[in-house]
Amino acid sequence: MTITRVLVANRGEIARRVFRTARAMGLSTFAVYSDGDADAPFVSDADLAIPLGGTTATESYLDGVKVLAAAQRVGADAIHPGYGFLSENAGFARAVTDAGLAWIGPPPDAIAAMGDKLSAKRMMDEAGVPTLPSIEVTDDTDVAAAGEQIGYPVLVKASAGGGGKGMRIVEAPDGLVDAIAGAKREAASSFGDDTVFLERYLPAPRHVEIQVLGDTHGTVLHLFERECSIQRRHQKVIEEAPSPALTPAVREQMGAAAVAAVQAIGYHSAGTVEFLLDGDGDDASFYFLEVNTRLQVEHPVTEEITGLDLVREMIRVADGEALGYGQQDLSITGHAIEARLYAEDPSNDFLPATGTMSIWEPASDPAARFDSGVEEGSVVGVEFDPMLAKVVVHAPTRREASLRLALALERTRLGGVVTNRDFLVATLRSDEFLDGDTTTDFIDRVGVPGQREVSPDELTMAATAVALRSQDTNRAAATQLAFMQSGYRNSSMPDEELLLRHGDVDATARYRRQRDGSYRIAIGDGEPFSATLHQVHEDAIDFEIGGVRGTATATRVGGTWYVSTPVGAVTLHELPRFPDGSGEAVAGAQVAPMPGKILAIEIGVGDSVETGQVLVLMEAMKMEHQITAPAAGEVTEVRVNVGDQVDNGEILVVVDVGG
Repeated sequence: MTITRVLVANRGEIARRVFRTARAMGLSTFAVYSDGDADAPFVSDADLAIPLGGTTATESYLDGVKVLAAAQRVGADAIHPGYGFLSENAGFARAVTDAGLAWIGPPPDAIAAMGDKLSAKRMMDEAGVPTLPSIEVTDDTDVAAAGEQIGYPVLVKASAGGGGKGMRIVEAPDGLVDAIAGAKREAASSFGDDTVFLERYLPAPRHVEIQVLGDTHGTVLHLFERECSIQRRHQKVIEEAPSPALTPAVREQMGAAAVAAVQAIGYHSAGTVEFLLDGDGDDASFYFLEVNTRLQVEHPVTEEITGLDLVREMIRVADGEALGYGQQDLSITGHAIEARLYAEDPSNDFLPATGTMSIWEPASDPAARFDSGVEEGSVVGVEFDPMLAKVVVHAPTRREASLRLALALERTRLGGVVTNRDFLVATLRSDEFLDGDTTTDFIDRVGVPGQREVSPDELTMAATAVALRSQDTNRAAATQLAFMQSGYRNSSMPDEELLLRHGDVDATARYRRQRDGSYRIAIGDGEPFSATLHQVHEDAIDFEIGGVRGTATATRVGGTWYVSTPVGAVTLHELPRFPDGSGEAVAGAQVAPMPGKILAIEIGVGDSVETGQVLVLMEAMKMEHQITAPAAGEVTEVRVNVGDQVDNGEILVVVDVGG
């Protein structure tokens, strides 16, 4: 079979990524989409798009029957699954090949062999690949004894799936039973399989994975390593290649182990063998974690250092072609780093955020690769992963790649949703990251700030830019006395005023136009200074403060101004001149941090609670979130029931902290 028409059984950035390579190879492309994704960019990127119906993943992208029917409807001759959803579903892969279509991925038997982490660990033991001790949790398991046998801290881990779902770290025996119950619920919700096991937990290893690639003619190669140690909730946020920790000797050992691992299951196509690396230098130990029988989210960093297009190689292999090169033909060039830009709030335990991307403008300089699933106007909802884009930089050295990526992120214009951009920039510029000190406990150990602290000078610059931009816009829209010079007064009048606030800081701008065309401006409680507006082009302004000239962009969305200055982004809220006094805040209210479903209510009205005690369990984006008491007190109201769907900010429980 010659592949000419490819359907991508996925959504967002990975669908667009596969389309890009398929088009470059001269292939037709087809998309499938859920109801909520009807207007998503990937849908219009495809040559044809077929609706699956439904709003949830289960009703759409996880429904293999619907996806296969869509492929047959448009005459596709191959299906690329991307990552997630059906990408590691052996039954779906078999259904595709049984229907006479090419499966752009590994053999179904290889997927099945690695789909269960417990059986995969047993196979790796037989293949001589190092593994960590583990025990499956069944109805007959003596949980307390199993925990003692493994040793604390212990990791509770879902046997199916990945992405940090169904995973809990347990520090002491008294938390094990609840952790197992929570992991089983989350695993069942995410993967349809609640099997979990206990595994020895390494507190501060490195997460290092080996990219493998094989054809159907017997060639299996490794494409070196990626380090993915910067994680939150066991999910990767920054990945790089090569690892700053691997010596040539350990790289060779890990590469050989990865090849042996996939050869043991008759592998071809692209895949990844993940390891935990413990220790430094040539004496470092590594342990098998899992095999991802699919394309990884972080595959671009491998592409950047090897020059290979992994999607192209997958399509070639599925078409029966030989790779045409050997291990000796591959080498590492430079250093690549990828940052995952998420709609999430790092200052609130990295909880996912929702909203509409009112501003989306990737930086054009410095050069960076943006693999994104959004455009301006895209809606970020609760049904799917909140990743907005992967931003990748390749440079001659690791330090250059780090700093260039930080600058590219900083210069990207964003608005409408809360993101982890500030956290990523701070991480990339931290001394620890630049020194290669990147173990999996990095976030907790280093304490990188989730939000950037804006200096007084920067706040002054941003508020000045907003005042000048607002004044120019208002003047251009004037319908009365438009012929007169801006700021003209025939009597003594107070300065014009724009009520602005950054967080809890007053950034109100008071300004007056002078005879020479400049402006006298004061921000907040600061002293007046002179500013000059040289030019305005759409949202970009060229202005001067105290003899220092620069450019900025200031975009107003509703009552919020999103400002990009030469030293970073600042968000300013424009306050109404006559505030709305309706709607008093409820003292002691504990609210939903995002839209979701109530799973359990752990307290009742009249109960006394302690600081940190769990009040409500809710599910959002297939993960459990605990709503806890902010302080000791008495529960006076419970406003929700188990099974309720709640909105972001909705009051769940009221605690009288004086009770």
